[in-house]
Amino acid sequence: MEKVVLSIFVACLLGVILLLIGMFLGMSFYSGREKPSPFECGFDPVGSSRIPFSLRFFLLAVIFVVFDVEIVLLFPAVMVVGSSWAWLSSYLVLFVFLILLFGGVIHEWREGSLEWEV
Repeated sequence: MEKVVLSIFVACLLGVILLLIGMFLGMSFYSGREKPSPFECGFDPVGSSRIPFSLRFFLLAVIFVVFDVEIVLLFPAVMVVGSSWAWLSSYLVLFVFLILLFGGVIHEWREGSLEWEV
C-alpha cells in the first residue's frame, strides 16, 4: 500500500515538474511589433483582426450543441426500451427525459434565444 501511495506521489510530482519546465521553455521573451499582429499569408492585414462576433449567434450555437447531444442520447434508449424486461420503468424514464428535453426547448423559446434576427 505504501508503494502505491509513493508511486502516485512521485508521478504527480514528476508531472508538476514537467509542467513547470514546459511553461518555462514555452515563454516568449521577445515582444515586438510583429508578434501580436495577425498573419495573412505574408500580406499586410486588411482591417482589424479583432472584429466582434454576435453573442446571440454564439449562444444559439451552444444551445444547438446541447440539444444535439441530448438527441444523440435518445438513440440507445430505443434499443434499451425494446429489449428490456422492465419495459414500464424504461418507458417511464424515457418519457421523463423527453419531457425535460421539451421543457428546455420551451424555456429557450420563451426566453427568445431561438430568434434568428439581430
